[in-house]
Amino acid sequence: MPKQGATLAGSRRRAWEARVQWPGIVAASVYLLIYSFVVLVPDMSGAALGALITVFFLIWACFIVDYLVRIALTPQGWRADYFWHNKRELFSALLPILRPFVLLRKLQQLRGFRGRSGDSLRSRILVSALAYTVLFVYVISLTEYAVERDAPGGTIKTFGNAVWWAIVTVATVGYGDYTPVTVPGRILAVILMLGGVAIIGTASATIVSYLNERTGRLHNPEEHEEDKAE
Repeated sequence: MPKQGATLAGSRRRAWEARVQWPGIVAASVYLLIYSFVVLVPDMSGAALGALITVFFLIWACFIVDYLVRIALTPQGWRADYFWHNKRELFSALLPILRPFVLLRKLQQLRGFRGRSGDSLRSRILVSALAYTVLFVYVISLTEYAVERDAPGGTIKTFGNAVWWAIVTVATVGYGDYTPVTVPGRILAVILMLGGVAIIGTASATIVSYLNERTGRLHNPEEHEEDKAE
């Protein structure tokens, strides 16, 4: 009976997650859009800014409620396990700017990415890495611009400066023409550097895997017929 109760409660949580999946994606997109407006249009009217901030915090509250509902629908003996294996859900509730990154996992559920072949796996990796990279660079650029634009002695004075800085940093080029001068800006730079290493490593490993598999197909075509069928 306890096991059946746990299964039933777990199914209720999964049903809740299915219901809020698309509303959550829309809410995360609106949240990021509002954040972008607040940063990029600092001279908007007080009424418009107040309305955006209100929606901003309402969406944030919805993310927190969503997480609490998931915990409540998880069987009591399994809540610690759910928390341990879903920490990013908690982080994205406390720091909503992370929410779009969590929701990018839904890309892997698209039909074209469900195959088990090497090509399908590489497609999932490359598309996910590209989506994460674009979103990562955009969010870091936006936040870097917000903390650096008014800093005394700062060089990142426009959003374009911030995007250029983020791209050359994530690519591990680092020209040094634009550099953060504030503590939050430098912390963001470290995060961006670590992300750049991970992105380049993933891309390199995927390319090497692709070349190895292509070479294997040329030498042993009969062993790869099953992969082609998938």
